[in-house]
Amino acid sequence: MTVSLKTPTVGELLAAIAAKTPAPGGGAVASLTAALAAALAEMVVNYSHGKKTLAEHAELHEEALRTLETLRQTALDLADADAHAYKNLNALWKLPADDETRVREMPAAVTAAIDAPMQVAATALGLLHLLQRLQDSTNRHLASDLAIAAILADAAVRAAQCNVTVNLPLLDAPSAVADVEEEMRRHRERACRLREGIEKACGSS
Repeated sequence: MTVSLKTPTVGELLAAIAAKTPAPGGGAVASLTAALAAALAEMVVNYSHGKKTLAEHAELHEEALRTLETLRQTALDLADADAHAYKNLNALWKLPADDETRVREMPAAVTAAIDAPMQVAATALGLLHLLQRLQDSTNRHLASDLAIAAILADAAVRAAQCNVTVNLPLLDAPSAVADVEEEMRRHRERACRLREGIEKACGSS
């Protein structure tokens, strides 16, 4: 039975990742990194919302809190989705190449294993765009925390790209491979630029 990554303690989660099992692995870690980034950003906004000196940004803070909670939950959902996709793909790989079940289910399994990290990258990139909007409107005493959130979100994009790339050779259509590679390249470049800008604005670079 697959245990949801939303339920264990931190110690149990780390033990599950460390264990000699197919999942959770790098894909789930990428998702959890995005979730950590969103949670840390939420803390920054919670310490900023309601401050008199930041009253002009109250509407942005309220929007950000709603969005960050959604991003955090989405990232957790994707951690479970990635773990499930990888375990399914791994199970099919163990079957003979001409096995009917493998032949029938492998295309969908490959698509799922690529789609989950692509969604992680998109989620983390969305978080970085929001952090950019928040960089000059949050508590300056927590600027380093906002920068750390950006670093984690960028790392999540990079990690997601690794998990996409490793499964691309399993796609049959060369055009589909090229499209995915280009999309992930754009995501990574954009994430890097956003992270660098946020770090600079937060005085961490």
